[in-house]
Amino acid sequence: MKGSDIAELLLLAALWGGSFLFMRIAAPIIGPIWLIELRVLLAGLALLPLLLRLNLWSEIRQNGWPLLIVGGINSALPFSLLAFASVSLPAGFTSILNATAPLFGTVVAALWLKENLTSTQKLGFLLGFAGVVVLVGRRSLTLTPEFGLAVAAGLLGAFCYAIAAPYIKQNLAGVSSLAITAGSQLGAALLLLPALPFTIPIQPLTIPVLSAVVALALLSTAFAYILYFRLIQAIGATQALTVTYLIPVFAMLWGALILQEAITASMAVGCGLILLGTAIANGVLTVFHRQSQW
Repeated sequence: MKGSDIAELLLLAALWGGSFLFMRIAAPIIGPIWLIELRVLLAGLALLPLLLRLNLWSEIRQNGWPLLIVGGINSALPFSLLAFASVSLPAGFTSILNATAPLFGTVVAALWLKENLTSTQKLGFLLGFAGVVVLVGRRSLTLTPEFGLAVAAGLLGAFCYAIAAPYIKQNLAGVSSLAITAGSQLGAALLLLPALPFTIPIQPLTIPVLSAVVALALLSTAFAYILYFRLIQAIGATQALTVTYLIPVFAMLWGALILQEAITASMAVGCGLILLGTAIANGVLTVFHRQSQW
């Protein structure tokens, strides 16, 4: 991996880690639904010119229904759940919950795709589950029903990503990544429209909140996806996916620097267990061990 590739990988992690900061700033004011509607709509519109320039609009027309479903289970629903969690949870905390997505993916693959779980994958899942227990058991947050709902929403959002992955593999094979991203973002915006009249923000919008919304849509969604696809082409999907292990680090860093959120020992231990379990369950450590031998 070249130095420029490492720099882009770190930039992508910083952008996706920043999404939890932006949600933490904007969600309590604008509300989860309006925040995510603006996120997916602005991101989809920002990607549209590039889509048209590359003559990929026909792929969206031909795969309208699958893209709408992906927009629901990979954007509208998980984004909204994570935004709901961000109303009451620190940015770093929410990002750690989101990092369980690959763990859920191993379970979904076993149940949906009938893939047999190896003993190594089971060990990884148990480590990741232990990490969630350590994380949720931290004492710096009051264990209220609202806290429990926020944690459940964050984990459910991660589970949605795990469901979306095999669906995309089965129903959108051969469709360009850019078309899937732009089409799903616009589809998510369409799905969220009916909920907007019932969730109108009542608090006045400020410059920091509006800036967070725009940054979330354009930087942490549209630009981040373009950067992600570029990395996949440059270094391959396996190494590009290692960004998953860097996102919580940046999310906790942004939360600490900008919002003065505390990074506790239980957050560090829980995050470490979740990321270690995810790496073991998905064979990342084995892959990099083999590459080091080459």
